[in-house]
Amino acid sequence: MSETTAIATDKGQDIVVLVVEDELFVRLMAVDAIRDAGFVAVEAENADRALTLLGERDDISVMFSDIKMPGSLDGLGLAATVGKRWPEINIVLTSGHMYRGDRDLPPSLPFLQKPYRARELIAELHRASR
Repeated sequence: MSETTAIATDKGQDIVVLVVEDELFVRLMAVDAIRDAGFVAVEAENADRALTLLGERDDISVMFSDIKMPGSLDGLGLAATVGKRWPEINIVLTSGHMYRGDRDLPPSLPFLQKPYRARELIAELHRASR
């Protein structure tokens, strides 16, 4: 995993985004867009790996997660767990199978419908990292 020059916060720290996506090519496209925008991207292919990374690192400030994923937790379960254990981490959710009107989506979390455009993703990450 290479990390590119990152956007600095006013504290002089890099903004690190955890990308949780089980589809390899979708994850790679998101990571490329995030890095091109100047953020640092960290990748996880499922919720279990994401939780491991969150437990090992203290520099992640935003998590961008797909909702529909195989494994012990889907993206909604992951978002709930992260919200409880790491409330300082902002969360942005995405899915090609769910819509903002779906009742299971937390109303307070930003949501991007797949397929999203890179500029939409980056705009959401900028809002989430403030």
